Amino acid sequence: MSLALTPEQRELSESVAQFAARRAPVSATRESFDMLAQGHLPPWWKEFVANGFHAVHLPENYGGQGGALLDAACVLEAAGRTSLPGPLLPTVAAGAVALMAEPTPSAAALLTRLAGGDAAALALPGDSTFTARDDGHRWSIDGDSDLIAGICAATTALVCAVSDRGDHIWLAIDTTHPSAAVESVRGTDLLTDLGRLRLTDYPVEKTDVLNGIDAQRAEYLATALTASLAAGITQWCVEAATAHLRTREQFGKLIGTFQALQHSAAMLLVNSELASAATWDAVRAASEPIDQHAMAAAGAALMAVAPCPDLALDTLTMFGAIGFTWEHDLHLYWRRATSLSASIGDRNRWAKRLGELTTVGERDFSVDLGDAESAFRARIAETLEQAAVLSNDGPGRQGDYEHFATGAQRTAIADAGLIAPHWPPPWGIAASPLQQLIIDEEFGKRPSVVRPSLGIAEWILPSLIKAGSKKLQQQLITPTQRGELAWCQLFSEPGAGSDLAALATRATKVDGGWRIHGHKIWTSSAHRADYGALLARTDPAAPKHRGIGYFIIDMRSPGIEVQPIKQASGEQEFNEVFLDDVFVPDEMLLGEPTGGWALAIATMAEERSAISGYVQYDRAAPLRRSAAAPGGAHEDTLRELGELDAYANAIKALGVRETIRLLDGQASGAASSIAKVAMNVLLRRTFPATLGSAGRSAMAAGSDVVQPYLRVPAELIGGGTKEIQLNIIAQMILGLPRK
Repeated sequence: MSLALTPEQRELSESVAQFAARRAPVSATRESFDMLAQGHLPPWWKEFVANGFHAVHLPENYGGQGGALLDAACVLEAAGRTSLPGPLLPTVAAGAVALMAEPTPSAAALLTRLAGGDAAALALPGDSTFTARDDGHRWSIDGDSDLIAGICAATTALVCAVSDRGDHIWLAIDTTHPSAAVESVRGTDLLTDLGRLRLTDYPVEKTDVLNGIDAQRAEYLATALTASLAAGITQWCVEAATAHLRTREQFGKLIGTFQALQHSAAMLLVNSELASAATWDAVRAASEPIDQHAMAAAGAALMAVAPCPDLALDTLTMFGAIGFTWEHDLHLYWRRATSLSASIGDRNRWAKRLGELTTVGERDFSVDLGDAESAFRARIAETLEQAAVLSNDGPGRQGDYEHFATGAQRTAIADAGLIAPHWPPPWGIAASPLQQLIIDEEFGKRPSVVRPSLGIAEWILPSLIKAGSKKLQQQLITPTQRGELAWCQLFSEPGAGSDLAALATRATKVDGGWRIHGHKIWTSSAHRADYGALLARTDPAAPKHRGIGYFIIDMRSPGIEVQPIKQASGEQEFNEVFLDDVFVPDEMLLGEPTGGWALAIATMAEERSAISGYVQYDRAAPLRRSAAAPGGAHEDTLRELGELDAYANAIKALGVRETIRLLDGQASGAASSIAKVAMNVLLRRTFPATLGSAGRSAMAAGSDVVQPYLRVPAELIGGGTKEIQLNIIAQMILGLPRK
């Protein structure tokens, strides 16, 4: 996934990539390591500047391209993906920070120089010991910087000094001035120079001070742009590893067929997608309130920048010894990733900062819809206002939860087509992605209106709409939406496990219908279901994925026996279902007798999408309460919380990006499969942290930490195990060969 969302941004990224391939191939870069380290600009810099790539985010009146910060992020992402050398990142970051300054002649002069092609470096407050002494008419600057990328190539350094009063003073430093000295340092990153800046009585007129720059904002901006370069590196890692696995042979086989390597490549893609999502979120947050900007920047630091070296190392292990050679390009990406990670400082600092913020607030992932579809919004608002005066007074068939309750309010919402608004009429209103967001917002404005859930039926009914007869649709869909019918999904079998197509349940054709014999297991809510969706083999001679029928079965039919399975939590939400000569009428078969696999795949896609949406539930709530308790905000707890929230927020950002893509009319992508795996990882990381914070209270079965923990296997396994999802990602998304 690229940071680019619009056709223009995709074209910009491709243009940078084409420029790099034509003018800055890695073979040429390898010959210029010493030159780059000494601070010489690459020979193609003037042409790069002439294209305006370095200044896409600067206003046109200063000579820039008048684009947005996300445009600059796309340029940096492409630079990371192509290993483009030189001081591009520090130059872009200096320009972005300078844009925050008040529009004085000095600020305009700086931005004009940067747009004109001056290479620049950036020294944030924590990156130096610069002090500003007031000499009456001007400032005198002294001190040393820490290690700064791009300082040797820079003709201008945007730095922050501390005045006698403790104020931050932002200044544009001419690095060629006699009072400025630059010391070159051999860098880990071979593609960008590294050094230190020393200022001794450097004179700055008071009119040349850049006012209005917020030091925190500056750090968050710089971090988001650093993450953009890192995101490009991880994307290259995915592409390089996948290409290697498709072509490299060992033991007479393509190594891309080895499951362990397929899973490694799939996890690399998952982590790359989360890195890109977190980066995109940090870039877009630049115009949001400071606490929101801080959360997003911390998320990018923890999900994109800090993990980047390890992701490159994961890639190296897939290449084996080949990737460890100087001749292979991988080490250039690995070294740059290591340097970028070091440049943002201690990971624990970012995690603690995010934990502190999310103890008292949360990242806002709402999409600003403006006044779009105002007539539609008014109609939805009127419907929900009418529903608000009604109530639900009947129990739910699917469980004792508010969203399953039945009554006048639910019926009004169902009849208005708002339970599943994306479905076609009369069961939905064929709502577009934009209209679905409007409906979400209008429900959110009315807490007294309970948004009904279809439960398991949400996964099944789309197949009924697609392939069922009109009579069957009328018989089952409306009562289900009103909460009068409950459903179960009869897919899994004891002998098949995750290999669903290996099912043994048989359906034999008889007059007027089918006779079903078989055994299903791990069937959620079968003990209270009225109907179920059942897969059975209709043609034993057909290949495994063919010869399967998709049936709707009345759970009250003779020959059905339901036996609850008691779980480790003590609850009994799952069941074994035995089917002994169960008759199913012909009209209860959806589609062709041997065409059920396609419908099953669609059902499972709906299920996986729903499970990946569980990120909306706050699994780290016990940890959050511990951090918020008086005297309870220990640093370890805050760091754990920050790490978890960074991961959860990246999954949410992934979902928001997918929503925006759909709003733009683009086809749905791989987000649901990525999110399903990511959700699995998040759960496995969350519960050790919450259990660890609970201490001895976790010895009690009724603990608010233990009960959710004992239920977690249902989420880890439901909708397909993580391993099965990794197989799907490796083979269907990355295109790795099957065995």
